[in-house]
Amino acid sequence: MDFSLYNNYNLALRAEFGCRVQKISINGGFTCPNRDGSKGTGGCTYCNNQSFHPDYCQPTLTPLQQVEKGIYFFRKYASQKYLVYFQSYTNTYAPLEVLDALYQDALAHPHVVGIVIGTRPDCVDDRLLDYFADLAQKYYVMIEYGVESTCDETLRFINRGHDYATAVTAITATAERGIRTSAHLILGLPGETRAAMLHHADCLNRLPLTALKIHQLQLIRGTFLAQQAAQSPDIIQMPTLEAYIDLVIDFLERLDRRIAIERFVSQSPKSLLIAPDWGIKNYTFTAKLERRMRERQTFQGAQLSERTDN
Repeated sequence: MDFSLYNNYNLALRAEFGCRVQKISINGGFTCPNRDGSKGTGGCTYCNNQSFHPDYCQPTLTPLQQVEKGIYFFRKYASQKYLVYFQSYTNTYAPLEVLDALYQDALAHPHVVGIVIGTRPDCVDDRLLDYFADLAQKYYVMIEYGVESTCDETLRFINRGHDYATAVTAITATAERGIRTSAHLILGLPGETRAAMLHHADCLNRLPLTALKIHQLQLIRGTFLAQQAAQSPDIIQMPTLEAYIDLVIDFLERLDRRIAIERFVSQSPKSLLIAPDWGIKNYTFTAKLERRMRERQTFQGAQLSERTDN
């Protein structure tokens, strides 16, 4: 990857720790408030958590057992360190005493240097954030918030169960405590125009984000969105690979360079994926994107630089 084109999160981690750092996904057996009825039922319309479970990531195993299996899976690099990634569903959605036991079990492995917690912005409070601030004195800690869109109309349509203001509040409160923050954003959600998707970058620039994950909307079997698309195909406009690459580059040009990029694209199992089926690996996508950025002679924050120069 070419750091000059964009702020590469993996390279930033390598610089901080002096070696390769690999995330290991953990399934803590959580659910979500818009699945269990406290906020809604059915979950987000696009979501099927089976689409990103590694084989070793089973909630029947303890977090430490999953870490050990994950390290064996990624054993190619003997000198690397690991971040435990509580990924599936909402990983702060339990009493703090329960959360602490799970987190501490995962952190017990000697090669683990930190923890990444995937959660919703409406599932943190002051007590929990103070806990993470204390934990960050000893470990690398990042809270990854599912923002998905900065448009409230979109969030309502996908049954997200919170508005964008909730994300702003949570991310700000997290960063104020010195905790690293990451956001997850989906490009291509129903009803969003190209202009609306690019405007997400303008909104995120105002937040104290450490990193950002971007990926394309994927239509996954077994989701409510798949049912909606089957009944009304026009609600989703699936781009070609080339069109999505140019969309991401346009987005990057508007994104502040201080925000590191964790991911541009996501892959789901062939058996679950309906569309878009581009048939390429993540590293191949990244290589194509970087080549296109060089062709366009552009970089992350290019439009912001032009505004500053003018």
